[in-house]
Amino acid sequence: MAIAYDKCLWLLIKAIDWLFTQIGLQNPQKDKKMIGYITLGTNNLDRAAQFYDELLEVIGAARIMQEDTFIAWSVGPGQPALSVTQPYDGQPASVGNGVMVALLADSKEKVHALYEKAIELGGLDEGEPGPRGEGFYAGYFRDLDGNKLNAIFMG
Repeated sequence: MAIAYDKCLWLLIKAIDWLFTQIGLQNPQKDKKMIGYITLGTNNLDRAAQFYDELLEVIGAARIMQEDTFIAWSVGPGQPALSVTQPYDGQPASVGNGVMVALLADSKEKVHALYEKAIELGGLDEGEPGPRGEGFYAGYFRDLDGNKLNAIFMG
Protein backbone atom coordinates (compact mmCIF):
# COMPACT_ATOMS: atom_id res chain seq x y z
CA MET A 1 0.00 0.00 0.00
CA ALA A 2 2.86 2.40 0.82
CA ILE A 3 4.31 1.90 -2.65
CA ALA A 4 0.99 2.81 -4.27
CA TYR A 5 0.74 5.91 -2.07
CA ASP A 6 4.31 6.99 -2.92
CA LYS A 7 3.60 6.50 -6.63
CA CYS A 8 0.33 8.46 -6.45
CA LEU A 9 1.98 11.31 -4.56
CA TRP A 10 4.82 11.48 -7.09
CA LEU A 11 2.37 11.50 -10.00
CA LEU A 12 0.27 14.21 -8.33
CA ILE A 13 3.32 16.44 -7.82
CA LYS A 14 4.35 15.96 -11.46
CA ALA A 15 0.81 16.73 -12.65
CA ILE A 16 0.66 19.95 -10.61
CA ASP A 17 4.03 21.09 -11.99
CA TRP A 18 2.88 20.31 -15.54
CA LEU A 19 -0.38 22.21 -15.03
CA PHE A 20 1.43 25.31 -13.79
CA THR A 21 3.82 25.27 -16.77
CA GLN A 22 0.89 24.90 -19.20
CA ILE A 23 -0.67 28.11 -17.96
CA GLY A 24 2.67 29.91 -17.85
CA LEU A 25 3.09 30.08 -14.07
CA GLN A 26 5.72 28.91 -11.63
CA ASN A 27 4.36 26.52 -9.00
CA PRO A 28 4.58 28.58 -5.76
CA GLN A 29 5.02 25.41 -3.72
CA LYS A 30 7.79 23.90 -5.87
CA ASP A 31 10.75 25.17 -3.86
CA LYS A 32 9.15 24.80 -0.43
CA LYS A 33 10.27 22.03 1.89
CA MET A 34 8.22 20.24 4.49
CA ILE A 35 10.95 18.38 6.39
CA GLY A 36 13.63 20.31 8.30
CA TYR A 37 15.43 17.31 9.77
CA ILE A 38 14.93 13.73 10.89
CA THR A 39 16.49 12.34 14.06
CA LEU A 40 17.31 8.69 14.70
CA GLY A 41 18.29 7.36 18.10
CA THR A 42 21.57 5.57 18.72
CA ASN A 43 23.14 3.71 21.62
CA ASN A 44 26.65 4.19 20.24
CA LEU A 45 27.25 7.67 18.81
CA ASP A 46 30.81 6.97 17.62
CA ARG A 47 29.74 3.85 15.72
CA ALA A 48 26.70 5.64 14.23
CA ALA A 49 28.89 8.61 13.23
CA GLN A 50 31.30 6.37 11.33
CA PHE A 51 28.40 4.56 9.60
CA TYR A 52 26.64 7.76 8.50
CA ASP A 53 29.84 9.66 7.61
CA GLU A 54 30.66 6.96 5.05
CA LEU A 55 27.09 6.22 3.94
CA LEU A 56 25.97 9.81 3.39
CA GLU A 57 29.19 10.72 1.59
CA VAL A 58 27.77 8.65 -1.30
CA ILE A 59 25.10 11.34 -1.87
CA GLY A 60 27.36 14.29 -1.08
CA ALA A 61 26.18 14.92 2.48
CA ALA A 62 28.55 16.08 5.21
CA ARG A 63 28.33 16.96 8.88
CA ILE A 64 26.70 20.31 9.47
CA MET A 65 26.34 20.25 13.26
CA GLN A 66 27.78 18.28 16.14
CA GLU A 67 27.43 18.31 19.92
CA ASP A 68 28.35 15.82 22.63
CA THR A 69 25.21 13.72 22.11
CA PHE A 70 24.22 14.25 18.47
CA ILE A 71 25.50 14.76 14.92
CA ALA A 72 23.60 16.08 11.86
CA TRP A 73 24.38 15.74 8.12
CA SER A 74 22.99 17.53 5.07
CA VAL A 75 23.72 17.98 1.38
CA GLY A 76 23.79 21.76 1.72
CA PRO A 77 22.62 24.91 3.48
CA GLY A 78 18.87 25.16 3.79
CA GLN A 79 18.42 21.49 2.88
CA PRO A 80 16.80 18.87 5.14
CA ALA A 81 19.16 17.10 7.53
CA LEU A 82 19.50 13.64 9.04
CA SER A 83 20.78 13.40 12.58
CA VAL A 84 21.60 10.70 15.10
CA THR A 85 21.34 11.29 18.81
CA GLN A 86 21.61 9.63 22.16
CA PRO A 87 18.14 9.96 23.72
CA TYR A 88 17.68 13.09 25.82
CA ASP A 89 15.95 11.16 28.61
CA GLY A 90 19.01 8.93 29.14
CA GLN A 91 17.07 5.77 28.30
CA PRO A 92 18.33 3.36 25.60
CA ALA A 93 17.45 4.26 22.01
CA SER A 94 14.92 1.94 20.38
CA VAL A 95 13.64 1.45 16.85
CA GLY A 96 10.21 2.83 15.93
CA ASN A 97 8.03 0.16 14.37
CA GLY A 98 6.77 1.52 11.05
CA VAL A 99 9.33 4.36 10.96
CA MET A 100 11.55 4.66 7.89
CA VAL A 101 13.79 7.37 6.44
CA ALA A 102 14.07 7.69 2.65
CA LEU A 103 17.39 8.98 1.31
CA LEU A 104 16.89 10.64 -2.08
CA ALA A 105 19.27 9.49 -4.82
CA ASP A 106 19.69 11.15 -8.21
CA SER A 107 19.92 7.86 -10.15
CA LYS A 108 19.27 4.14 -9.93
CA GLU A 109 23.04 3.64 -9.78
CA LYS A 110 23.19 5.88 -6.69
CA VAL A 111 20.43 3.79 -5.07
CA HIS A 112 22.65 0.74 -5.56
CA ALA A 113 25.70 2.62 -4.25
CA LEU A 114 23.90 3.72 -1.06
CA TYR A 115 22.43 0.27 -0.45
CA GLU A 116 25.76 -1.49 -1.07
CA LYS A 117 27.65 0.98 1.17
CA ALA A 118 25.13 0.41 3.98
CA ILE A 119 25.56 -3.38 3.74
CA GLU A 120 29.36 -3.01 3.51
CA LEU A 121 29.30 -0.92 6.72
CA GLY A 122 27.38 -3.62 8.60
CA GLY A 123 23.81 -2.56 7.83
CA LEU A 124 21.18 -5.26 7.34
CA ASP A 125 19.35 -5.99 4.09
CA GLU A 126 15.61 -5.20 4.09
CA GLY A 127 15.11 -5.45 0.31
CA GLU A 128 17.64 -5.24 -2.51
CA PRO A 129 17.44 -2.30 -4.93
CA GLY A 130 14.92 -2.62 -7.71
CA PRO A 131 11.73 -1.21 -9.20
CA ARG A 132 8.84 -0.82 -6.78
CA GLY A 133 6.30 0.37 -9.29
CA GLU A 134 6.41 2.77 -12.22
CA GLY A 135 8.79 5.64 -11.54
CA PHE A 136 9.83 4.38 -8.09
CA TYR A 137 13.16 2.57 -7.54
CA ALA A 138 14.37 1.71 -4.04
CA GLY A 139 16.64 -0.42 -1.86
CA TYR A 140 15.92 -0.98 1.84
CA PHE A 141 18.30 -1.51 4.78
CA ARG A 142 18.74 -1.05 8.52
CA ASP A 143 21.54 0.89 10.18
CA LEU A 144 23.69 -0.45 13.03
CA ASP A 145 21.04 0.48 15.62
CA GLY A 146 18.25 -1.21 13.66
CA ASN A 147 16.68 1.96 12.20
CA LYS A 148 15.09 1.29 8.80
CA LEU A 149 16.13 3.41 5.82
CA ASN A 150 15.81 3.21 2.09
CA ALA A 151 17.53 4.78 -0.87
CA ILE A 152 15.07 5.99 -3.50
CA PHE A 153 15.11 7.33 -7.03
CA MET A 154 11.87 8.67 -8.49
CA GLY A 155 11.79 9.13 -12.20
